[in-house]
Amino acid sequence: MAKLSRKEARLRRHSRVRKNVIGTPERPRLSVFRSLSDIYAQVIDDAAGATLVSASSIDHALRAEAAGLTKTDQAKLVGKIVAERAQEKGIKTVVFDRGGFRYIGRVKALADAAREAGLEF
Repeated sequence: MAKLSRKEARLRRHSRVRKNVIGTPERPRLSVFRSLSDIYAQVIDDAAGATLVSASSIDHALRAEAAGLTKTDQAKLVGKIVAERAQEKGIKTVVFDRGGFRYIGRVKALADAAREAGLEF
């Protein structure tokens, strides 16, 4: 058996997580993707196949605020913004999808900031 690349291994982990994590209209899915330099978060209704809210460290609205911050602080900022945008749309509870990434570092910082800003999961 050939060794999986990091990306293939993450995608395999993500598919295992996604078997059980499904976003509904009442409780959409908060999906996180992290690249080497940036972090992205989306609130997704899987029933409709639609992204309801999104935020990322490359957002034009956040770019100025995120400049000069550490990647973990950028993740906190993205978590706070995605929670605020979700609440504006009337979304209070979500199910968290870590995207195959370990729940440490930037992924955990984003989740904690979203919780502090009022999202429940």
